Amino acid sequence: MTDVVRWGILGTGKIARAFANALKDTPNAVLAGVGSRGLESAKTFTDEFGGTAYGSYEALAQAGDIDLVYVGTPHPAHVDNVRLALNAGKGVLCEKPFTMNRSEAEELVQLARSKRLFLMEAMWTRFMPALAEVRRVVDSGEIGKVTQVIADLGFKADFGHEHRVFNPVLGGGALLDLGIYPLSIAVALLGPVASVAAQAEIGPTGVDEQTGFVLRHVNGGMSVCSCSLRARLPSELTIAGEKGHVRMNTMFHRAQTVTVARADGISRTVPTPFLGNGYVHEAIEAQRCWQAGLIESPGMTHEDTLALMGVMDEVRRQIGVHYEADNQQGEKP
Repeated sequence: MTDVVRWGILGTGKIARAFANALKDTPNAVLAGVGSRGLESAKTFTDEFGGTAYGSYEALAQAGDIDLVYVGTPHPAHVDNVRLALNAGKGVLCEKPFTMNRSEAEELVQLARSKRLFLMEAMWTRFMPALAEVRRVVDSGEIGKVTQVIADLGFKADFGHEHRVFNPVLGGGALLDLGIYPLSIAVALLGPVASVAAQAEIGPTGVDEQTGFVLRHVNGGMSVCSCSLRARLPSELTIAGEKGHVRMNTMFHRAQTVTVARADGISRTVPTPFLGNGYVHEAIEAQRCWQAGLIESPGMTHEDTLALMGVMDEVRRQIGVHYEADNQQGEKP
């Protein structure tokens, strides 16, 4: 049993349930505990998924039989929740977006580094088989030098304005909820961002309901990304080069096939199935890093997270979206 990693889940919402399901398919993982703001909610969760129920986040963080904590609470709570777990000596996998802004992210990264504790943003797309296949094709030179990525992600959010995705108090908006996916994968494929230009449509609650942004990358090339809470977008990603392109097919963040189309007319589609519900791959990586004594993953480094948060800060500045966390951190979006 020495190889078993004991997980604690902080939060009991939809994303926490998805992660709990993923742990069932993750080798050497066990759900040891679940923390909620009330014991009843935690017990309901553990009745279904197992583990010990804790009636507060503090109690979960202090539990002695937990190695890694998965933070699956609403965006604005991440900074306090991750800080709590790190201060209790736990490694942390925190759901995206990592925090509300770069300033909060810097605080958490500094804390993890000072305590030599593992900390990673739960950007599951970075560890999916589809992205690995895209990178393999690109590295092979089959499509030539890559110069552009086009990616979108969106759906029609048929919710009331009080729902999390429209509520600025809960970090609502298309950018933080959806836009981070195309942004993250564009950076993973083309490298750091040199500049960004953004446009958005702002809804009645003050959050962005549709946002588009063009990135120019430091090492050359550009990416065109969009996200929407108003439209069912194709949600595909294409990376193009001089000799052809590679497409991560429908719902690129969970793509099960990748299509390579060459300029000479030859094309093929490659199966890229994933384990469980897809979150399994990030859980495996977090366990690997934690067991190896690493404080970050080479597939989703601290600098990656800080850079992404910085780009989103700039996008929000350009489109005029402001959150309470910006005031608390002295930001000026």
